[in-house]
Formats: sequence, C-alpha cells, structure tokens
Amino acid sequence: MCGIVGYIGDQKASDVIIKGLKRLEYRGYDSAGIATLNGKLLIKKSVGKVAALEENLTNSALDGNAGIGHTRWATHGEPNDVNAHPHTAQHKKFALVHNGIIENYDVLKKQLEQKGHSFATQTDTEVLAHLIEEIHESETMDFEKAVQLALNQVQGTFGIAVVHQDYPDMLIAARRGSPLLIGINGSEHFIASDASPIIEFTNKVVYLDDDEMAIIRNDSYEVKTIKDVPLTKSVHELAMSLEQIEKGGYEHFMLKEIYEQPQTIADCMRGRLMVDENRIQLGGIEAVVDKITNANRLIIAACGTSWHAALVGEYMFEYLAKKRVEVEYASEFRYQDPLVDENDVLLVISQSGETADTLAALREAKKRGATVIGICNVVGSTIARETDAGVYTHAGPEIGVASTKAFTAQVVVLAMMALQIGLRKGTIDEEQMRELIRHLDEVPEKVDQILNNQDNIKELSKLFTYAPNFLYLGRSYNFPVALEGALKLKEISYIHAEGYPAAEMKHGPIALIDQHMPVVVIAATDHTNEKMVSNIEEVRARKGRIISITNSNNGDVNRLSEFSITIPHTHDCFSPLLTVIPLQLIAYYIAVNRQCDVDKPRNLAKSVTVE
Repeated sequence: MCGIVGYIGDQKASDVIIKGLKRLEYRGYDSAGIATLNGKLLIKKSVGKVAALEENLTNSALDGNAGIGHTRWATHGEPNDVNAHPHTAQHKKFALVHNGIIENYDVLKKQLEQKGHSFATQTDTEVLAHLIEEIHESETMDFEKAVQLALNQVQGTFGIAVVHQDYPDMLIAARRGSPLLIGINGSEHFIASDASPIIEFTNKVVYLDDDEMAIIRNDSYEVKTIKDVPLTKSVHELAMSLEQIEKGGYEHFMLKEIYEQPQTIADCMRGRLMVDENRIQLGGIEAVVDKITNANRLIIAACGTSWHAALVGEYMFEYLAKKRVEVEYASEFRYQDPLVDENDVLLVISQSGETADTLAALREAKKRGATVIGICNVVGSTIARETDAGVYTHAGPEIGVASTKAFTAQVVVLAMMALQIGLRKGTIDEEQMRELIRHLDEVPEKVDQILNNQDNIKELSKLFTYAPNFLYLGRSYNFPVALEGALKLKEISYIHAEGYPAAEMKHGPIALIDQHMPVVVIAATDHTNEKMVSNIEEVRARKGRIISITNSNNGDVNRLSEFSITIPHTHDCFSPLLTVIPLQLIAYYIAVNRQCDVDKPRNLAKSVTVE
C-alpha cells in the first residue's frame, strides 16, 4: 500500500527520495511527504501526487545527505497535508514514516494524553511517534533503544523508517507484516518498500523479516530483532533491471504490460515446458510433488485478480489431474476456522508476494500442519521465503495497478502444475500430454496474433466509453475470465461491471438487460458452445448489445453478435490465456477515452499490505 523510501550517503537525499517516490506511485496513494537532515530536521508534505510535493520543494529545497520519504494510502484520517507522512512528536526532533496499522493506537493515545501529549493528526502513526518520544525522553536512553522498546508495545503491522536530527548519520528501519528492504551500495544505503526505487543505484539488498529492525549508517548497517537479538542477514541480488520499470515508449505501464504477455508467458514456461521430452519440470516444487499428488485436498487462497487465476486453476486441476480443489478468498480463510490439517496442501497466489491477507492464510495453514506452496512474481518476497516450496512466475515487474501479465503468468504456472500432477497420477496419458503441451507452447504466438489485430477493439471501446454498466458472461474455464474482465473495467474506468456464469443470468441479472446494456460474452470453449449460443439468444431477445470473444470459425456466435472479437483456437483449458487479452484491451481503451489515470486508479493500491 503506502510506499517508503530512505537514503543515507553522499548524494542529496531529497533528489534520491523524490525519484524513488515517483517509482512507488504505482502502489497507490493520496499524499506524499519527505524529511531530510541538514543540521536540523526539515519536513515537507503535500496532498495529491508526488509532483505536487516536488513543486513544493522548488520553493524550499531540502538539503542534506540523509532522509526519508513516503506515499500514503489513507487508513486513519482523511487524505490531507496534516495527515500526510512523515510524522513527528511534540519536540519535533525526529520524523517517522509508516506503512501498516497500529491496532492498539487508541489505547496508547489515551495513555500518552494522560502524560501530557497532544496530537495534531488523526493518524495511528503519530501515536507511535509520540510513544517513541515518551520512552526516549522519560527513560533518557539511546534513541535506537527507544524505537525498539516502542515497537514492542504496539500491536498490528508496520514498516517504518525514522530519522533524528541529533543522530544525523543514522537511519532506523523496522518491519512487521509490511515489506521493507535495505539497499547496499558501498558508502551509501537505501530503505524501500520494494526494489523499484533503488534498482537505479544498486542490485544488492537485504530483506527484513517480521520483528526485525536495522540501524543504517553511511558505511555500515546492523540488523537485530526488536527483542535486541543480533542477526546476520544474507545479501540478495535483485533479478530486475531499470529498463523493466520504465515505460519504454508506451503511453501507460498497463499497455506496455499487456503487450509484454507473449514474452512473459514464454519466460514463465522457459526451462519448464519440456516439449521434446513431453514433460513439465518445476524445480521449485520438486520436493513436494508427491505431497501434492497424494494430498486429501488442494486449497488455493488468493485475492483479487490472483483469486480469478485460482478459479481457472481449479477447473484445470479437476479436469487434468482429477484433483479435489477448493478456492478460498485469502481475506476470509483464517476467519472461518478452516478445517485444514497435515493431509492438505494450501497453494497461495500473489503477484507481489506481500499481500497481507494471503500471508495470513499461509501462516494459518502452516500452523495447522498443512504444506504450503506459493506462486508469486517477486523473488525474495515474504511469501517466497515463508512457503515450503513454490514457483516464480518470472513476469518481471508489474507497475500498472490493474494486473495483466501477472494473471496470465499465474494461469500458466497453474496449467503446468496441473499437467505435471495429471501425468504423475495417470489421469492424462502420454499422447494427451503431448497434445496439451503443444497447445500450451503455442499460446505466446497466439497472444501475439491477438495483440496485432485489435483495431476493432479500439473502435468498439469508443462506442461504449460512456456506458453506465457492463455485464460479462462466461462458462467453465471462462467464467473466471468474465469476473476478471469485469474487474479490469471497474478498476481503471470506474464503470460498474459484473461477471457471471452465463447460466446464472436467468437467475437475476437478465432483469438488467435492455438496449443500453453491453454484454460481453466469452464463447471460446468448444464443450459449452451450444449453451453459450442459447444465452446470446436470450440477450438478443431483450435488445442487449452483444460483444463476443470467440473463435473465427464459430459461425453461430459471430452471426448473433453485434461485435465479434475473434481469437485463435486452442485447447479449452488454455482458452483463458487468450480470451482475457481482448478484455484487458477493452478496459484499457475505455479508461483512456474517459481520461482516467490508467496506471494509478483512484483508491487502489498495487500491493495490499494492510488488512
């Protein structure tokens, strides 16, 4: 959610931090701020974009070689200049930025008010700043120790960075449940919520784990627990480049990432889809393949777009591996007293590897004895570190808030897992495996064909730019794609849209259909085609505007549709990898036509790291 950047070194800290904050804008935010040290503590904050903060700095530049910055996604207190981070306490000697939620802030606030503290903001973060000041000044102890003791008193989640004017050569960082890493580059060090702000300067990082804190200086750093236990941490090398987080000539990151999908799907399969050998090789789960094969249940937990990928995976596992699968919202999993034990496997899916609810599901399942496997995109993320095994999607950094290439990569991983388990169980034979692998291997080329023939998508997007509602219908493998298409449109164009299994239309949504209702029908699976034709007839009878996603040889669907977007043919179970592409483009072009902020839609964050 919120973004944190910190710097200490030889450069002008404000320049590094502002650049870093711009690279964190994709995480979603409503205000931004910065604090630097230059003999004294200097703070600037502004509601709105980082550009507004930067403009504020031109009139009052913040000098100094150490500082912290923040982009805020409001939880406690409305978005405004006062509630923006960094926050300080009564004596204004130090500044603190925070991602997360202090759950016991109200109790702490009342205790501090009884001791004479007065508060200027509505935020939970300011309470932590006052608590640190109270401990530091009343106990007359080192500032580092005061931060440590304060963190032991808070309940909830935090990723924090702190600077103090009396300690100009020191930054403090700590985390619990909110990602934070340290970048290392000789005599300069960085703090960041993710790698994007620092990849320009270094590819060497140390990941903080829960209840760890770092004391960082120009030429050194040390890591310890908040219980004061010294730690030795491994230095990791980032598997990303600066070019990957630049737009590369595209108008928006989202469009770039849509067009990257032929390559990202191929990258996801490279070295894993062994066409000549007629097998799948997923090294990350090799040690637990037998466990997956023999598990009583495979439970998949995820949120948002990843949950839609999980639903596609359910169909794949049940068809290819005859495996019993349950798909859960990660946000609900631990609150339903899940009946999970050592005979179950939980598969968690998260693009960032830091999704708070998905992490909570992971930990709950492990506590109950289940084997936990992860599918994520970010190497070194918390999910990657805490699962028993897993598979990276290798989709590269995804900057656009509305997920595109991460979805298709997740579906590809699920497809490969289902194929591997199916062959192992004997539910698919060698000949079937050869045909399925061939179809999957052809997907990148077929996605490229769709992307190279999408002029009609632009045109129909113009026609429906100001439609108040959309309905998306699909069956079988493409029911989750209907959900995903509706979500994409909602996320970036702010048009109300709903996805349904096509047969459910008669159980309520059909009442909404009239001559003003665009209905997107995903009719690209052979075994449900006759039923989809019937659904289209029902929409036509009520004068609905039909946009179909189908194969070029599907004469009945093409004849009945006002607009028909054709895609190449593939095996039914892999059709979501093709049908989702036009839906991504429809959402994108409608949002552009409506002059929406495509990459940073309102109220949304790329990585939901608070519950």
